[in-house]
Amino acid sequence: MTWEHFIYFAIGAVVLWAIGAWAAWKDRTTVAYTTTTLGLLVFFAFILSMWISLERPPLRTMGETRLWYSFFLPLAGLIVYSRWRYKWILSFSTILALVFICVNLFKPEIHSKTLMPALQSPWFAPHVIVYMFAYAVLGASAVMALYLLFFKKEATDEEFEITDNLVYVGLAFMTIGMLFGALWAKEAWGHYWSWDPKETWAAITWLAYLVYIHYRLLPKHNPRLALWVLILAFILLQMCWWGINYLPSAQDSSVHTYTT
Repeated sequence: MTWEHFIYFAIGAVVLWAIGAWAAWKDRTTVAYTTTTLGLLVFFAFILSMWISLERPPLRTMGETRLWYSFFLPLAGLIVYSRWRYKWILSFSTILALVFICVNLFKPEIHSKTLMPALQSPWFAPHVIVYMFAYAVLGASAVMALYLLFFKKEATDEEFEITDNLVYVGLAFMTIGMLFGALWAKEAWGHYWSWDPKETWAAITWLAYLVYIHYRLLPKHNPRLALWVLILAFILLQMCWWGINYLPSAQDSSVHTYTT
């Protein structure tokens, strides 16, 4: 399997996800579950094929991490839909996944089998995969925040509970990902944490979501301010994920900068 085959799997997956999103709006729950799940299987089939052909996890370049993010977004949408029956969540997750798929199609990257010694650690794959799932769930929480800020005149307690639960799950997986990363760093570089630019932004992002959680627990908090804190946290997350690559301070000193 090569990168040139990606478009066929991508089209098949997106069509199935789109059918699932349409079915959700029409209250055809079985069709929504079935087609969304089939789309996930089709997309994961490509990821697995790339894994086999590259003889390593497809997690080295930014394009490869976008593969996982495109996969986890509909998965997170399906989880939210199955738990709270929000009809629009599958549509949003499909659109967001399509954006990242299009970036990969229009900006293909070189995918070689070569892995630098540090990336050959057994902690590398779980660290990145867990982080990508956390990013997808926190992306869903950001979508909820935007929905409540700009499309709802007044958010209900249930809607805020959904947003909170997404943040709880996302932050939990982010924390696990950071722990995996620390174990990986200890094995690869001899220390758990070095305040590398990527690590610094990861800590800032983690603290931002922690601020949201603690602010929401205050008896007298402003709900709309809480949502803006969540939006800010998601912007920081984007900075941690790919924005760090464009910082001059990371070009020479960061061991986390994605390259092709």
